[in-house]
Amino acid sequence: MAERGLLDTSAVIDLLEVDTSLLPTTLAISAITLAELSAGPVAAASSDESARRQDRLQRVEAAFETVPFDSAAARAYGRIYAAVVASGRKPRRRLADLQIAATALALDVPLVTRNPKDFAGLDGLVEVIAV
Repeated sequence: MAERGLLDTSAVIDLLEVDTSLLPTTLAISAITLAELSAGPVAAASSDESARRQDRLQRVEAAFETVPFDSAAARAYGRIYAAVVASGRKPRRRLADLQIAATALALDVPLVTRNPKDFAGLDGLVEVIAV
């Protein structure tokens, strides 16, 4: 198993259901994942769900290092975008997922996800660990 890895948003949301033996030893999240999780409490349909999402956000912020979407990730995004287009998929619909993948590429770490199909077409660029 990899020593380091980047969790995508789906893996963070379902983390309690993930087989920990499949996870890299050290995990981080992208600032993009933090942004998606930060929108969660506001988008919730009820105050109970909002509170649950806020609790998850706070726990995630405390538990994981947040890696910025920096200039290296921005440059990596160009490679990710090109690979998605070459595979016949539409990258604009997957902006957040592809920015998270670009962060993993820039860091040269595997991407841990519950939705590996979101990252189809990235073979050879980003190692995707489906959990």
